Amino acid sequence: MDIQLEKLELIKKLAETEDPSIIKSIRKIFTNKKKDWWDELTQEQKEEIELGIKQAEKGEVVSYESILERHGYVEKS
Repeated sequence: MDIQLEKLELIKKLAETEDPSIIKSIRKIFTNKKKDWWDELTQEQKEEIELGIKQAEKGEVVSYESILERHGYVEKS
């Protein structure tokens, strides 16, 4: 379907609606900006991630397999 026709049909439906929740939802669609997930984190979460990155850079890491072994999901080699 033609984009201009789609827009006109939506405009008509919007003009005819009496449901405030629909209008609120449409307004939210147009006002929401794409947000970077980093900006949505708390300061504590950001600090934990930064600490993890620093530890990984220093080689202070534990393998996934060793965690599985520690918690009994696989037998130790």
